[in-house]
Amino acid sequence: MLAGGCFWGIQAVVSSTSKALPDAACRLCRRCAERCAQYDTVSSGRTSHAEAVRVTFNPREISYGKILQIYFAVAHDPTQLNRQGPDTGPQYRSEIFPQSDAQAKVAKDYIAQLDAAKAFKRPIVTKTQTMKAPFYAAEAYHQDYAINHPNQPYIAFNDAPKVENLEKMFPDVWRDQPVTVAEAAKTN
Repeated sequence: MLAGGCFWGIQAVVSSTSKALPDAACRLCRRCAERCAQYDTVSSGRTSHAEAVRVTFNPREISYGKILQIYFAVAHDPTQLNRQGPDTGPQYRSEIFPQSDAQAKVAKDYIAQLDAAKAFKRPIVTKTQTMKAPFYAAEAYHQDYAINHPNQPYIAFNDAPKVENLEKMFPDVWRDQPVTVAEAAKTN
């Protein structure tokens, strides 16, 4: 599960990555009940929710490390604290939600490697300590939003460039036809 700004952009990138499937745009939380996971409540920034995308993948086909490379290189700016582009608030934070101790170690080691190499001009602020946070699916209209609304100004300006960068930087995993959440659910 990956958070990095509005989940529309993360989902658009995952949908265009071969061997990785967008499971759902969602909200993750450490302390709140499901009733707190509604859009209006989360948008206030007063909950502990993060807009995130649950990613399904087969590690024999694409590694968790490769997914993290894509996440840090094109899906968001991991140096922005509690914001991404025009979106501000803790719900837009950069956070990886590892599903195992092994994933947590890979994520922490990769962040340390990127920081040591000074891959970014500022330090990485991505959190990794939350394991298996409760998952609450976002409202249906959020699912596949970037795919369904490619000409919407927010998508064209903020999210389409991420998908274009995926194609340029990771042609080995680029998928020309994005997979929707509904299509991904059929293959799981």
